[in-house]
Amino acid sequence: MAGKQINVLYAVVATVAAAAAAAWIAGSRIESPADVAARTAPPTPSPILVPVEERVLSSDIVTRGTVRFGLPQPISLVPSALKANAGLIATRPLRSTQFAEGDVMLTASGRPVFVLQGQVPTYRDLVPGISGEDVRQLEQGLERLGFDPGPVDGVYDQQTAAAVARWYKSTGWEPFGPTEGQLASLRTLEREWGDAVKIKLAAEAAVAAAVPTVESARAAAEQAYRTAALELAARVDDRRRLMETGPTGEFLAVEAERARAAHAEIAADAEIATQTADRALIVLDPRQPETARMAADAKLDLARTAKRKTKLDGELAVQVAERDAMMAAERLKLAEAAVRSARLDGDKAVRAALDARKLAEFDARMASNRADQFAADLNLAKRKLGFQVPADEIVFIRTLPVRVEEVMAAVGSAATGTVMSVTDNQLSVDSALPLDAASLVTPGMRVAIDEQALGVKATGVIESVASTPGTRGVDGFHIYFEVRVDETPVRLEGFSVRLTIPIESTKGAVTAVPVSALSLTADGTSRIQVEKNDALEYVVVKPGLSANGYVEVTPVDGQLAPGQLVVVGYKNPENRDLK
Repeated sequence: MAGKQINVLYAVVATVAAAAAAAWIAGSRIESPADVAARTAPPTPSPILVPVEERVLSSDIVTRGTVRFGLPQPISLVPSALKANAGLIATRPLRSTQFAEGDVMLTASGRPVFVLQGQVPTYRDLVPGISGEDVRQLEQGLERLGFDPGPVDGVYDQQTAAAVARWYKSTGWEPFGPTEGQLASLRTLEREWGDAVKIKLAAEAAVAAAVPTVESARAAAEQAYRTAALELAARVDDRRRLMETGPTGEFLAVEAERARAAHAEIAADAEIATQTADRALIVLDPRQPETARMAADAKLDLARTAKRKTKLDGELAVQVAERDAMMAAERLKLAEAAVRSARLDGDKAVRAALDARKLAEFDARMASNRADQFAADLNLAKRKLGFQVPADEIVFIRTLPVRVEEVMAAVGSAATGTVMSVTDNQLSVDSALPLDAASLVTPGMRVAIDEQALGVKATGVIESVASTPGTRGVDGFHIYFEVRVDETPVRLEGFSVRLTIPIESTKGAVTAVPVSALSLTADGTSRIQVEKNDALEYVVVKPGLSANGYVEVTPVDGQLAPGQLVVVGYKNPENRDLK
């Protein structure tokens, strides 16, 4: 019985165990909705981390161009005023001939044509006595060639002329000296200067003579005025004297003349009485001869005649006195007018003498100026007699050395006008830019030049940028620009090369992250996510230049250091279903 109970117990336990096992198995097969959702959710993505870098950022324009020598520039000869006619081409260079400063490019009628470096083209003869920028170029060239021209001041003086002579002779050519026309002009100026000096001396003598003439005119005017003043004083006295009246109201001068006339008549009557008495004594005396009676008669007649004369003289004197009294006022007016006339005539004479002196002084100044001008012209002409450089014997070119591109002048043709064209040895690149990129490029910008296939690397600078599209052989959708290549030993002419133009650069290494690391928040700030202590945190930054997939960043809060990891994205792990 007991064994049977034990068996039953074992069976129950086994049944319970089997039921429990079945329940566990069934439970393991049944999933809740949460378990199902958890099992089917995507896996957690893992961040993609890259380090922060220190690098130089730059934005570039890349294009291609063809290398060539500089653009051909014409070489023209200017006619010389020192020569009667243009020379004839005697020798000319071959194409690709190289010319350095001081070389002879060609010859014409036995004279050389030198080349010097200068910005101002030849436009006149270079002769002693002139000045200008072309003279300064000549002096600078002589100095570079080792011929001391004295001060490089743009003035062609005797030192410059001597340096020119040494330069010509060092190359086997005779310097260009004074022409016959210049010598003839010098002789003419010497004669004209001599004549001008004579005229100057004569004018100075006239001035010297005019000075005492003025003094003489003043003295004569003063004398005439004094004489007239004395006459006026006499007339004033006469008027006062003649216009005085006596108690009777008659002028005293008239009364005086009447009294003198009356006295003279009385004296005449007394004389007649005396002669009558004398005659009577002679007539009554029988002893007296006839001649005595005749003499007595004559004396009596003479006395009577004298009385008549005395009477007439007295009447005339009275009339004169009356007339003088009446004319005294008029004579006074005439004397006053004479004083005024003497003053005016004297002033006029003095002014005339002063005007004559001023005219003589003006003539003297003009003669002196003319003589001085002729002296200056003569001096200048003498200074110009030194050695000189005719305009058709020198050519100024902006840059040297140059190479001959084309020769237009033929042997025997006139050495005037364009005779050849040259290019400098400076390499240039012709290229073009799209219209949208052309505005970013300006002259003076640096350019990197390379061509991997040729193993070429060089640098250059933008020389010019066309203002309108479609020029210099490019189409209407591009803008031409020229790059001057820096000196390089590699022969690049004729090759196509790549041009890289940095448009913008950070000018140095900056903190930079990939552009994908940068995100924008709702408030407009920029930030990046960095790893710190095995965790991720955001750092607010200020972005700068962006180029080549990187952007310059400056932390606003927090710190960034090269090598620090930043998040540029996330990647998902592979999904594996649980079995």
